[in-house]
Amino acid sequence: MPDKLTVIRHAERPSVTLPGGALYQPIIGDDTGDGIPIRTGIQTSQPGYATPLHSHPYAEILTVIEGCGEAWLDGEEAAIAMEPGVTIAVPANRVHAFRVIGDRPLVTFGIHTFGKRIVNYVSPPPHTDRP
Repeated sequence: MPDKLTVIRHAERPSVTLPGGALYQPIIGDDTGDGIPIRTGIQTSQPGYATPLHSHPYAEILTVIEGCGEAWLDGEEAAIAMEPGVTIAVPANRVHAFRVIGDRPLVTFGIHTFGKRIVNYVSPPPHTDRP
């Protein structure tokens, strides 16, 4: 980790397209070259987008900036409403997913508590009625 203040200008960070079409803009992490041992990014998901069921071997934190969605954590019966002002913290190795609700994009700021983004997709999904 650098021993000096690191300034990141979002406009200088390129976005990548994730499977399913969401745009992800890495801010800090393994592919930004800043040497900081966590990963943060801004994801913009269009109406109709849903992540596949997946997990990470570390905790993930998502804060909603714009739009609305629903999140699921395996083993929980109810969906969690995602809207501006809501942050969800997903424990390590817990299967989860989210989807956009409504006709506006869902914009989230995510923190992966590890410098490299690792995604373990579930196949087949354990819940066919969920994304």
